Amino acid sequence: MVQERSILKVADNSGAKTVRVFRVLGGSKKRYARVGELVVASVQVAEPRKSVKKKDIIRCVIVRQKHPIKRKDGSIVRFDENAAVIVDNNKEPKATRIFGPIPREMKEKGYEKIFSMAEEIV
Repeated sequence: MVQERSILKVADNSGAKTVRVFRVLGGSKKRYARVGELVVASVQVAEPRKSVKKKDIIRCVIVRQKHPIKRKDGSIVRFDENAAVIVDNNKEPKATRIFGPIPREMKEKGYEKIFSMAEEIV
């Protein structure tokens, strides 16, 4: 569960390293974002000479969260960190590589491109 002012690690090679969430998309009163939901964030730390710079306002999709994800079969998946992937307005990733594990729920939410680029599926 990610909320406003949460710091997220960026799990792609777009150039950003960490971002700070300042809006959870999906309604005016929506407080928390879970895996597969969009947030608007500001880049806090970025690599030099890349497409994404510090202080850029970007849209991200949450790909990992510390809060446990309960599946229909009764299993529970939990990650060590909160992480996001930077996407454009068409919900397509800006980067060419995705790092770290990605949960199976990403494909169910309609992010097939991110799902196919992932190194590891959990």
